[in-house]
Amino acid sequence: MSARSMTGFGHGEAGGPERLWTAEIRTVNHRFLDQKISLPRGFAHFEEPVRKLVAARLSRGHVEVQLSADGEKAARVQLTLNLELARQYHGCLQRLVQDFALEGGIRLADLLTLRDLVSIEEKSPDMEQEWQLASAALDQALGACTRMREQEGRSLKTELSGRLQLLSSMVDSVAAQSPELLRQRQNELGERVRKLLAGVDLDPMRLAQECAIMADKSDITEEIARLRSHIGQFGNFLEQDEAVGRRLDFLLQEFLREVNTLCSKCTNAGIAQLGVAMKNEIEKLREQVQNIE
Repeated sequence: MSARSMTGFGHGEAGGPERLWTAEIRTVNHRFLDQKISLPRGFAHFEEPVRKLVAARLSRGHVEVQLSADGEKAARVQLTLNLELARQYHGCLQRLVQDFALEGGIRLADLLTLRDLVSIEEKSPDMEQEWQLASAALDQALGACTRMREQEGRSLKTELSGRLQLLSSMVDSVAAQSPELLRQRQNELGERVRKLLAGVDLDPMRLAQECAIMADKSDITEEIARLRSHIGQFGNFLEQDEAVGRRLDFLLQEFLREVNTLCSKCTNAGIAQLGVAMKNEIEKLREQVQNIE
């Protein structure tokens, strides 16, 4: 397993006798888990359980969830016939026909004009059943979205690993030059001090000690060691099946800190060029890490 991307899309459906629920999820990068939920009218109380389901599967990213229910209006309207009232109306009409010797008899159209025979009622849905369907559709969409994020994460891991290897080779190049650069720095300092103190009687041993102290301030061994440690940690994080984006971003800040310190200590032109190249790779790594969950 490996780190996941924050870019993904998922679609899911679940249907019952009266309603078909459809769920769609779109995710992009974000510092935290930011959810935007869209629900059909009458189902606003589903928002909290939807948020919990999403949070159980996704830990970072801007997440847009849209749940819709086809057949909602037809399922929530019901016509009711009041048969008892119809019998009473029919009895009254028959009596009128008989008492007044009316012609034509009683027709259906006559009954339909009477009040309250047919009423329209709003049918309340079974919310437990509706949630089972809605959550099933959402679960499908989350599964599809997660698979897409994992696939994208594998692609990101390949690119990040390649850039990390290139950065590591640059650090090795700097490390290979470091001992010789330190000796050159000591010699340069010694020569400069001798010129400045020309004609002044100075203990050679003391001069060597002072040059060594000054040269030690230009030693980049610790920076190289920390960079190698950070690179190793970065590679290990890429292999973990959990949200590591923020940790990777923090490590890259440390990468940059060490490279800046290294460049400030060393005035060699070759090392300076490698420092610029390392900063460029770190910036490219940061651009990609912004989409890691």
